[in-house]
Amino acid sequence: MDPEVDLPAFADAHAAGAHVVDVREPHEYVRGHVPGAQLIPLRSLPGRLHELPSEGDLFLICASGVRSLDAALFLAQRGRPVRSVRGGTLAWARAGHPIVAGAEAGPR
Repeated sequence: MDPEVDLPAFADAHAAGAHVVDVREPHEYVRGHVPGAQLIPLRSLPGRLHELPSEGDLFLICASGVRSLDAALFLAQRGRPVRSVRGGTLAWARAGHPIVAGAEAGPR
């Protein structure tokens, strides 16, 4: 399975309620993130695996897709099927999708 997903496929999955984890740093997340995205910074991911849902679609996102791809490969090595959003939050915002500012995940 390709560890990356393009923006239209991610937008469809997001609209259908897929779980999204933002692997950026908190100061980046606060400036703007995908609605409903859970913050787990990449550096914290190994110690927070228990916070990830055990079933269902899981998508990882960062600013541009580099850190989320690293996270997806890390999780795939541990048997977790996940996808990294190609282009990240920057591509999401450029495409006109909503962004939520602040520390809370915000409404979906």
